[in-house]
Amino acid sequence: MKTVKLNNGIEMPQLGIGVYALSPDDAEFAVKTALENGYRLIDTANVYRNEKAVGRGIKASGVSREEIFITTKLWPQDYKYEDAKKAIDASLKRLGVDYIDLLLLHQQYGPYLEAYRAMEDAVKEGKVRAIGLSDFNAKRFQDVVDHASIMPAVHQVETHPFFQERDLADLAGKVNCHIESWFPLGGRDDIQKIIGNETVVRIANAHHKSPAQVVLRWHLQMGYIVIPGSRNKDHILDNINVFDFELTSEEMEQIHQLDGTGRFFNMSEEDQERWFLGSTIDFDAQK
Repeated sequence: MKTVKLNNGIEMPQLGIGVYALSPDDAEFAVKTALENGYRLIDTANVYRNEKAVGRGIKASGVSREEIFITTKLWPQDYKYEDAKKAIDASLKRLGVDYIDLLLLHQQYGPYLEAYRAMEDAVKEGKVRAIGLSDFNAKRFQDVVDHASIMPAVHQVETHPFFQERDLADLAGKVNCHIESWFPLGGRDDIQKIIGNETVVRIANAHHKSPAQVVLRWHLQMGYIVIPGSRNKDHILDNINVFDFELTSEEMEQIHQLDGTGRFFNMSEEDQERWFLGSTIDFDAQK
């Protein structure tokens, strides 16, 4: 498994599995299957309500904790400093681990600077190894950087050939922060728009690979960390089989030219703020 070096010197696998929108049973199966077949990066979040299942999948895999890189996230309802500290401890308990490898702020709304300070303190306490952000716009990303004592190591955002976020990647790169791609294949509702694209299909045929493998390979060559999600064993196996070929500079440029179609998660920031700040979720109410 190829890794990237984070800005604190920690090595993070560049490809992993995400468990967004998976039921506890599916998440447990996906994590166990992924770890048994070479994956070492697992991405979850307290709002997914499957952290307990992820912990069970890790134990069932037989892979040692030290070999696994676990990411989870804090939800805005817990962004006040004391609430964030409690939420970190709760995630540790649900996952059944002594430390979290990467902890992210899940959204850019609410008192995110308080939550970020709580994450910095968790690093100092040995509960968390690295911290970062998810779905922050450029202005609020810079706000965190301007106030941080520990620079964000990862910024997780929607990226794919139709929405490449190269400007945001350039901004993150100024503090050696890596972009991590969610929806790298477009998500369940939009995947066919990407893997059925004429350019992607043509490149896939040239390499005797699937279109999904080409898209994941493009992310890797962009330097992005990538976390495709699946509960299907065949897809989990296919998604990791992307290290035995390389796209040419011409093929990379052809995919670059697809940028601009837009993102698939299209809720406005105003609507997002109302929804994210208005939600109250019992994260412990999970199997």
